[in-house]
Amino acid sequence: MNLLLLKNDDFLPSSMTCVRIKDHRYKHILTVLKSQIGDTIKSGLVNGLMGEGVITAITGQFVELNVTLNQPPPPPIKCTLIVALPRPKSLRKVIECSVSLGIKKIYLIGSYRVEKSFWSTPFLKPEQMNQFITTGLEQSKDTIFPVIKTKRLFKPFVEDELPLIAADSLHIVAHPYGAAQCPSTPNSAVTLIIGPEGGFIPFEIDLLKRHGFQPVTTGERILRVEYAIPALIGRLF
Repeated sequence: MNLLLLKNDDFLPSSMTCVRIKDHRYKHILTVLKSQIGDTIKSGLVNGLMGEGVITAITGQFVELNVTLNQPPPPPIKCTLIVALPRPKSLRKVIECSVSLGIKKIYLIGSYRVEKSFWSTPFLKPEQMNQFITTGLEQSKDTIFPVIKTKRLFKPFVEDELPLIAADSLHIVAHPYGAAQCPSTPNSAVTLIIGPEGGFIPFEIDLLKRHGFQPVTTGERILRVEYAIPALIGRLF
């Protein structure tokens, strides 16, 4: 945890600067950071400013800090990420990684090779997704929650919604077969689409091409989605 991410209800009544931490963050402060009274911790308010908190009290149940929040969070990268819903064990890594990289618009979509059972995973529940997002923000010292949407039907999404989502951006779909090299540091926003295990089927790639998406690759090696995301974002930005 590189940032203590604060919520509005952490603040004591009638105080704009004093917070009381009781949950897993309390344990992290004591057992991992091994902080003491007077120590300073990087802090930030969810969807708000960042700054520092000075520990003023430690008890067996909570830690209190006096916080000063006067710095903006880091700017997001200009990328909309669209990912075919991965298997549950990869979904957590995908969300945490994407959030850590500064992506603020994420779509989880269906495709032919996305198993129907993936949509019933508890990992898609808001409380679980918020936990993944929080971990990514704490890691990267950011406070702004991304917008994450799910779209189960591939063809209606591509035909009816994608043109507006991707307007005024570079259109890229990661595809390992017969694709050009991924461009480096383009001077525009990017809409990046990444397929499921096994890749998009030919019909899906052809439909994306008809809507202006260029298939690209990072090289000869085929990467899992949780590794493809940082590889592609690192090259693009």
